[in-house]
Amino acid sequence: MAEENMQNIQAEQTEAEVNELIRVKREKLTALQEAGKDPFQIMKYDVTHHTTDIRENFEALEGTEVSIAGRMMSKRVMGKASFINVQDKLGSIQCYVRKDEVGEEPYADFKKFDVGDIIGVTGEVFTTKTGEISVKAKSVTLLSKCLQVLPEKFHGLKDTDMRYRQRYVDLMMNPEVKDTFIKRSLIIREIRNFLDGRDFIEVETPVLVANAGGAAARPFITHHNSLDQDMFLRISLELYLKRLIVGGLERVYEIGRVFRNEGLSVRHNPEFTLLELYQAYTDYEGMMELTETMFRAVAEKVLGTTVIHYGDVEIDLAKPFERITMIDAVKKYTGVDFTNIVTDEDAKAVAKEHHIEFEDRHKRGDILNLFFEEFVEEHLIQPTFVLDHPIEISPLTKKKPSNPAHVERFELFITQREMANAYSELNDPIDQRERFMAQEALRAAGDEEANSMDEDFLNALAYGMPPTGGIGIGIDRLVMLLTDSAAIRDVLLFPTMKSLDK
Repeated sequence: MAEENMQNIQAEQTEAEVNELIRVKREKLTALQEAGKDPFQIMKYDVTHHTTDIRENFEALEGTEVSIAGRMMSKRVMGKASFINVQDKLGSIQCYVRKDEVGEEPYADFKKFDVGDIIGVTGEVFTTKTGEISVKAKSVTLLSKCLQVLPEKFHGLKDTDMRYRQRYVDLMMNPEVKDTFIKRSLIIREIRNFLDGRDFIEVETPVLVANAGGAAARPFITHHNSLDQDMFLRISLELYLKRLIVGGLERVYEIGRVFRNEGLSVRHNPEFTLLELYQAYTDYEGMMELTETMFRAVAEKVLGTTVIHYGDVEIDLAKPFERITMIDAVKKYTGVDFTNIVTDEDAKAVAKEHHIEFEDRHKRGDILNLFFEEFVEEHLIQPTFVLDHPIEISPLTKKKPSNPAHVERFELFITQREMANAYSELNDPIDQRERFMAQEALRAAGDEEANSMDEDFLNALAYGMPPTGGIGIGIDRLVMLLTDSAAIRDVLLFPTMKSLDK
């Protein structure tokens, strides 16, 4: 009890100290404003260089006057001279501030600046006696006053919950976090470059939809007041992109947010970024080639190598990706051969033998997929295309001509995670209607993730859609892979979080 009271007292002291620092900062701002030096009235600052520019081009810039701007992350005042560290979007650099160079009054003002303030520095590029590339300031301008207290360097922002809630502070304090999100932007850029180079066009489709289809997921529901009807946030991009294939665009893609009303985990966030693309006159074999080539190209462009490390695993994306059917994968890791399991009853019996939980509505194909999820996914570390899924879990996919109980579909797994999902797209409107009807029966039986009948989509198919290959790739999981990030929240700037006041 005494120990607990001491910890509470220490916590209160810490909070009191923080509050005192904030009070002092406010007083400094008030004094500046009363002296006519309000930093929030400054409209612009002409930046000529960034910190990395100076470091990388030092020989050309030595002795040159530059202007940089950023957040002051450290400050050492030594009488008539001071050293500070300024951090901008690319990195940080040391600045040397002398009273004799900037002037007596400006130096007196500068000494009152706080760590965390946004400042501009104009001065000459040079190296210190210790060889550190620096800027010798001729002027230092306060551009914005920081009225909060930054965490101690690498002490205050290790708490992951606080990092995700206050990403702005996380980006300030943890350079590797900023690097992750810069890489994320580059990854998306290179995906666009790759697809544009293959004559795809980027399009935009509705986020608010009357029918949330294209995936097995529970949607978020909202209400449109003017139309006086319930609507959904999209769970997929598929059905509208296929309409464009019908219209003759032939190669289309979209990178956009989709929303699924499901749980949170290290792999799942209720809103996430999805790439979907559709290419006329090809099939899932064409999608495998595109996926494998694109993953290599993006890694090479962003990381400079196809050899990546995820945790303690090395993955070489230059090697051919393994291909295995779902039936063969289950047989490999469980010994159960579903080619010999024909009826739903037999499938349920073998599920019971292996302690697989299932529902009464589940059929043979559903149970094959449950076996795969339970016993196989954990083994799929290296890039692996898992082919030929059961028709029960693939309502938008063409049947295999050689085995109509299965479809031409693959999922790509890397590091035990599904990275991509692709089909030879179903373009038979009669077959598609029957599949939708089967999905409607599942919804009536209580399956909230089953697809709904989409009459306009069926009408589009009735006009004729060419043979088409399509694929969906989770951008967040790809970024996780290429940045060695353990959780999806590490690659989302603002992940979904429960409100603190709930």
